[in-house]
Amino acid sequence: MGRVVIVATLDTKGPETAYLRDRLNALGIETFVVDSGILGEPVGIVPDVSHEQLAERGGITLAQLQHSGTRGRAVDTMRDLVTDLVRELHEAGELIGGIALGGVGSVMGAAAVQVLPVGVPKIVVAPTASGHHEFGPYVGLKDVFVVHSVVDILGLNPVLTTVLDNVAAAMKGMLDAGHALGAPPAGRRYVASTMLGNTTRAVAAMKDRLAEAGYETVVFHSNGVGGPAMEELAEAGQFVGVVDYTTNEIYDPMVGGIHDGGPDRLAVAGRLGLPQVVLPGCNDFSVWSPATIPEDMRDRPAYDHNPEYTLVRATHEEKRALGRVFAERLNQATGPVLVLFPTRGLSIPATPDGVFWDPEGDALYLAAIREHLRPDIPVETVELHINDPELGRLAAERFLALVGGRGPAD
Repeated sequence: MGRVVIVATLDTKGPETAYLRDRLNALGIETFVVDSGILGEPVGIVPDVSHEQLAERGGITLAQLQHSGTRGRAVDTMRDLVTDLVRELHEAGELIGGIALGGVGSVMGAAAVQVLPVGVPKIVVAPTASGHHEFGPYVGLKDVFVVHSVVDILGLNPVLTTVLDNVAAAMKGMLDAGHALGAPPAGRRYVASTMLGNTTRAVAAMKDRLAEAGYETVVFHSNGVGGPAMEELAEAGQFVGVVDYTTNEIYDPMVGGIHDGGPDRLAVAGRLGLPQVVLPGCNDFSVWSPATIPEDMRDRPAYDHNPEYTLVRATHEEKRALGRVFAERLNQATGPVLVLFPTRGLSIPATPDGVFWDPEGDALYLAAIREHLRPDIPVETVELHINDPELGRLAAERFLALVGGRGPAD
C-alpha cells in the first residue's frame, strides 16, 4: 500500500504536522512527510525529505534558495521543487493521497497535491482557507478538500487537534471508500461540453440528443476553472470529442474578469486532434463581482446575474479582437472542427428587449472569426439564440456528423 504525503513548513508547523502524521498512522495510514520550509530547521519532527534534499533535487543549495532575492521568488522555487517530488512519487506508484498543512505557506503544498489525479484524496488545511482569500491557489483544477483550520496553526490546542483528528478521519474515509478516476470503460463514449446559467437549456437539449446516439456528456461550468479542467481531462484521455458550447473564458482575460480560462483555453482539444463543435456562448460579456467592476467599464450595459456576479457587455472593438483570438486558438486544431454561430444573441440578456442585444457587434465578431480562421474550418451561422434548445440539438447533430466522418449539412 502507498503512503499519504504531508507537505508542511516544519520550522513553524513541526509539532502540528507530527500530530497529524501520528493520527494518520494510528488509523493504519502510512505517511511521507516533506519539509517545504525555507528558512529555519524542523521543530519536533524529522521529515522523510528535508528542505536541503529538496533544494539538491533542483540543483541548488538551501543557502542559494534562502537568498533568492525575495520571499516570493524563494516560495516559487520551493513550490516547484516540492511539486516535482510529489509528481515523481505518484508516478512511481508510491502515493495514495496528499495533505498540505500550513498558513500562507500552504500554497506550496497545495500546488504539490494538485498533481494527484481526480479521485486521489487531497486535503488542504489552512487558516487562510476562508471566504476572504482566493481559493484558486488551494484548489487549482482538482477535487481538493479545503479545510479551514479555524485557529492558526501554532500550538496543539483542543480546537486544532479536533480539526486535525477530523482531517485524518476524512483521509481514512476517502481511502477506504473512495476511488480514483479511471480510464473510460470499454464501450463508453464521453463527450465534454461547457455551460453557464445562460446556456443551460440548450446544453441540456444537446446532452439529451447525444445520449440518444450513445454518447454521454460531461458538462463543465465555464467559470475560469471548468474549461481548463475539461481540457486537462481531455489530455488525460477521458473524452472522444468536445462540444465547447460556452467559450466565454477567452474573453474575461482580455479585460480582467473573473472567468479567466488562461492563455491555452480553446486550443488544447484541437491540438489533441479531438473532434470539436465550438460555439461562442456568452462571449458577449465579462463577469465581475459588483464591487470590482473597473471604473472605465461602469458606463457599459450591465446585467445583474445574481448578488455575487454582474455581467458587463463587451464593446465592438473587443468583439473584433476576440474574434481573432477565437480563430487563432482553433487554428491549432489537428482534428475536425466546426464553428456554429447563432445570430439571435450570445447570452440571456442578448435578446431584442435585453441590455446585451447587439447584432452589429455580433456581426463584427463573426466577421473577425471568418477573417482569421483557417479556410478549411467551416463556420455555420444559424438564426437562433444561444440558449435555444433547438440550437443545442443542432450542435449535437453537427458533432455526430463530425465523428461519423461527414461534414456539416451546409
